[in-house]
Amino acid sequence: MPLTLHPLASSAPEPHPFAASAPSYRGQVRIPGGVHGLGDHFDEGYPHDGEGPVRPVRLPAYRMDETTVTNAAFARFVKETGWTTMAERLGTSMVFHLAYAGPAGYVAGQPRETPWWLLVRGADWRRPEGPGSDIAHRQNHPVVHVSHEDALAYCAWAGKRLPTEAEWEAAARGGLVGKRYVWGDDFRPRGRWMANTFDGEFPDRSSGESGWLTTAPVKTYSPNGYGLWQMAGNVWEWCSDWFSAAHPDPGSDGVTEAPTGPARGATRVMRGGSYLCHESYCNRYRVAGRSSAAPDSTSGNLGFRCANDG
Repeated sequence: MPLTLHPLASSAPEPHPFAASAPSYRGQVRIPGGVHGLGDHFDEGYPHDGEGPVRPVRLPAYRMDETTVTNAAFARFVKETGWTTMAERLGTSMVFHLAYAGPAGYVAGQPRETPWWLLVRGADWRRPEGPGSDIAHRQNHPVVHVSHEDALAYCAWAGKRLPTEAEWEAAARGGLVGKRYVWGDDFRPRGRWMANTFDGEFPDRSSGESGWLTTAPVKTYSPNGYGLWQMAGNVWEWCSDWFSAAHPDPGSDGVTEAPTGPARGATRVMRGGSYLCHESYCNRYRVAGRSSAAPDSTSGNLGFRCANDG
């Protein structure tokens, strides 16, 4: 999981730096409305994450980006707006220790609790593994090292918005009911890799079997039943909700109507897991898996995709 580096003192929503553009559905697919059974169907989630119980949620039809936002798309946004990301303003961000590229002097810290993370000077979306890296040959990889504010800024510019957590999970399920993963119940059916998660012995040795140490191109593996790519693994994805382990009370018919999360909070929801998730410590690549981070957190495995009203 990304580390909370610079927790915000206020729970007020992050500011929108640009006037919202006219809605754009470019690169989006329509997710049908209806009642979705969200939550952990197998009672195997982390209790403090609030995955359970399974609850029916009714959503109107909406739209979701086919992929996470790419480096190429984010570069167009930055070129047009001059936006400076949180990691660039702060001068540091978190990089996975096996992927670090740069002189030792650029490492500003290494948390005792999560020693696989390095706090690196000069790590940002253009240099995802540190000052010795670049994205020249990774234009179709997901943009990373983006805060919640950065994601909101991009969405406003693009004529889109962040998905709610309920929208994210309903879309990730792709029409499958009660399954453990985006694709079914088996993690590697017939030995096939279905998502970009950590291989080998976490966090010290990657076997290289999956083909990726960090991010993979956004259209790697196969799309789900709605045509959405990599709703599990690769990078965590910001949602619009403040995080809470409690769930809103349902209506009189037992169904919760289009929840948007609590009005205030300390951390924002992230969904989907990342290339660092591994069954030994973080199996949140399950479709019900959830986590959160302070809105100004940035790391090499945190990105986003956009949504829109139907």
